[in-house]
Amino acid sequence: MMRALIAAWLCAGCVLNGLGLAHAQSQTYPNRPIRMIVPFPAGGPTDGMARIIADRLGAVLGQSIVIENKGGGAGGSIGAKFVATSDPDGYTILITPGGSLTTGPAVHANIGYDPVKAFVPVAQLIETPLIIAVHSDLPVKTLAEVVAYAKANPGKVSWGSQGFGVAPHLLLELFKLEAGVNIVHVPYRGTAPMLAAIVAGEVQIVADPMTTVLPHIQSGRLRAIAIAGATRTAKLPGIPTVIEAGYPKLQSPFWLGVVAPAGTPPEIINKLNAAFRESLNPPETRARLDVLGADIKIGTPAEFEKMLADELAQWTAIVKAANIKAQ
Repeated sequence: MMRALIAAWLCAGCVLNGLGLAHAQSQTYPNRPIRMIVPFPAGGPTDGMARIIADRLGAVLGQSIVIENKGGGAGGSIGAKFVATSDPDGYTILITPGGSLTTGPAVHANIGYDPVKAFVPVAQLIETPLIIAVHSDLPVKTLAEVVAYAKANPGKVSWGSQGFGVAPHLLLELFKLEAGVNIVHVPYRGTAPMLAAIVAGEVQIVADPMTTVLPHIQSGRLRAIAIAGATRTAKLPGIPTVIEAGYPKLQSPFWLGVVAPAGTPPEIINKLNAAFRESLNPPETRARLDVLGADIKIGTPAEFEKMLADELAQWTAIVKAANIKAQ
């Protein structure tokens, strides 16, 4: 009996010591550089905005923010898995769009992690319109004309995406379901090669965040035909939304958010959330993001958690309806 009591006291002491250590760590956090993992190659919209955000975040937290690009996998799953298996101490975080948290897991049942159980949400950060654009040689100016052209040329129109299982890919699959058209999906390894492909005429249609596609539209190489969102954008005032074009289900804004490994102490999550909020507040930071067409959408960890759950359910249903099979 005495041995059992002693063992119980020792166990209780270990738990209390562990809690005390975790509290002490969160109190002194951060005391070394933080790695911000970008699950896509350099040069894409995630990488560019991550670097803008990291500049200010480092100043707010008083520590260096080291950007590491770990591209590859379904929707950025290699970088996501790296973060999921990292120590939950707040020193390795993931900045990502939906690819690694919602669309990728919706397509790939064996992606290597459960996005709900593997991460704890920190915050959604920004949102920017997804622009549906075509190569300037394609003789269409509206979504209705895309549908008519695709029906007249079944299997001859190609839609490039940033990779199999990313949101623009699933947007295409939803469009095919809604419009009843046969359009060929051509996945690339990221935004930069996809944009190079459509500029060169290798594919005819893309859906890409305004942050990266806008310069090609402004140069005349690409033609914007619809905003995949609920409102028009001041940078392309003459381009209608998918709602105006008659396809309200095609709303899919590009967003960036941050998650940390599951088990990261709530005190650290809250400190990170507050730091990101402060980082995005200065007018100069907002101006740099506005040039790219990005709107700040930071909220609470709970709000981001709900958004992720809603989006995962939405894309999972679309994957099932379109009978999309993982490659």
